[in-house]
Amino acid sequence: MRLYAALITLSLIWGMSFYFIKVLVEGLGPWGIVFVRCTLGVVTLAVIILIQRKKGLPLKSLLIVGCMNALIPWGLIGISETRISSALASMVNATTPIFTSIIGVLLFSVVLNIRQWTGIFIGFAGILLLTDLNIAQLFQEDLIGMGTMILATVCYGFSSQYSKRYLQDVSVMMVALMTLLTGAIGSLVVMAITDSFFPLHEMIAWNSVFAMVGLGVFGSGLAYLLFYYLIKEGSAEFATFVTYLVPITAMFWGWFLLDEQIPPLAIGGLALILAGVFLSTRKTVKKLPAGDHAVSSAK
Repeated sequence: MRLYAALITLSLIWGMSFYFIKVLVEGLGPWGIVFVRCTLGVVTLAVIILIQRKKGLPLKSLLIVGCMNALIPWGLIGISETRISSALASMVNATTPIFTSIIGVLLFSVVLNIRQWTGIFIGFAGILLLTDLNIAQLFQEDLIGMGTMILATVCYGFSSQYSKRYLQDVSVMMVALMTLLTGAIGSLVVMAITDSFFPLHEMIAWNSVFAMVGLGVFGSGLAYLLFYYLIKEGSAEFATFVTYLVPITAMFWGWFLLDEQIPPLAIGGLALILAGVFLSTRKTVKKLPAGDHAVSSAK
């Protein structure tokens, strides 16, 4: 039950992230957004804990996950949202569970049964309902914007499987911290190489400050604690199912904050998504015997 509560909470946080990115991308640029959100995320985690030195940390694996789960995909998403709408970006982002499963099967020897594959595609069908079945819209948008968004989801899929395989024994806090620290340093280097530093006055406007706090503190720092908790205690497939829920929560925030109307098909889409989550994760999320700290496998 805790895993499902964490999944829903994470989807509510990330449901506003695409809006925050859209607000910031014109002023800060794609790599400026990566730097700001990663830096604020690191500060958030540093406030929560006193960082202790630990011997034997798998630094190589932590750097790989940091690049593939923050630096590269967040830069690609920023580039994408300079060319396509935030709503469409969130819907393309919802292909992440499919790529996660495919990469798991091809590169990490993950075995999914028929029920789990069925759940994944039922959830994706729910996403199509959210677009009012206007699949043609996906092909009418900017191809570069669509392509960079799809590459970002591939990065997410790889990093989720990689962290499940190689970082299972590393604390959730340390994985989240190193992920964001890698993103912050890497994006600073990219800005230096490309001479794309953002003007400081872009950070002063109240709407920019609000978006940076929302994206950095909540959408990065706290959200990644939840995300790596879902991977560690559940599976990579289960954790990335949050991207199926994000378009739903984005619609919820639009209704709650902006009085936007929710399309009638969205209710059916939500039902399919929840059914897909249940089918594909019923074996993964199971109650463990008392005192047993083993994590159930997605296989």
